Amino acid sequence: MSPAWPAPAKLNLFLHVTGRRPDGYHELQTVFQLLDYGDEIVVEPRADSLVLRPEGAAGVPAESDLVVRAARRLQAAAGCRQGAEIRVRKRIPLGGGLGGGSSDAATTLVALNHAWGLGWSQERLAALGLELGADVPVFVHGRTAWAEGVGEKLTPLALPPAWYVVLCPGCEVSTARVFSDPELTRDTPKTTIKGFVSAGGRNDCEPVVRRLYPEVGAALDWLAPRARDGARLTGTGGCVFARFASAAAAEAVLAAMPVRWTGFVARGVGESALLARCRAG
Repeated sequence: MSPAWPAPAKLNLFLHVTGRRPDGYHELQTVFQLLDYGDEIVVEPRADSLVLRPEGAAGVPAESDLVVRAARRLQAAAGCRQGAEIRVRKRIPLGGGLGGGSSDAATTLVALNHAWGLGWSQERLAALGLELGADVPVFVHGRTAWAEGVGEKLTPLALPPAWYVVLCPGCEVSTARVFSDPELTRDTPKTTIKGFVSAGGRNDCEPVVRRLYPEVGAALDWLAPRARDGARLTGTGGCVFARFASAAAAEAVLAAMPVRWTGFVARGVGESALLARCRAG
């Protein structure tokens, strides 16, 4: 079996909703912080044109899995007659705001570009990935980044070293439900990278998610006093996170986590393991 390809998780260090476009999509500003934690994807090329997914997230049918859609979209766009068998080894929780589905799709595109010998550029893969989801391009590019638009306009961003406690209260949050909620703030004034670095930001989705998913609010309230900078929702949730200056400090907080939740400690990275794998050949 071929070696696994990494599919890293992300955090949204802040998330401002700055407007709504005529097509219904929301204009955003955010920072995607990539983590040294995530899923693994194994791809095996096939001589026929079949795309199969014998291993994947529990409860997600293969035909609904974004990795299958990504493979078929690349296959069609490249006019490739080869197929693939794709195995997804999940660690990133579903509906947690950690980008698991988008990251799996991005890694599938990158891995099949290699396995099928297509020779597509990173930019071309990212453009195809945008058709699958707004978060896919940041994972294709593999760098922590400032993002605008629907999340596809990316500027690489260097951040100080940090470790994060990520708590998963067991709520699979519906992104569509959050963004369609009439109480969602949709007019936050735009900020800048300099403004974020000096003053930070908030997650405009948090009040809605707290109301719809009380257990997420409980996790935020438990974690916030244990971290110097408080706790925050990532994406539309339901996972929440807090930043720490050392791995030891983060591990100590995780060890005290209520048993009804799950969680992990991860280091923020400027360059993802997927990009490092590609650079290593």
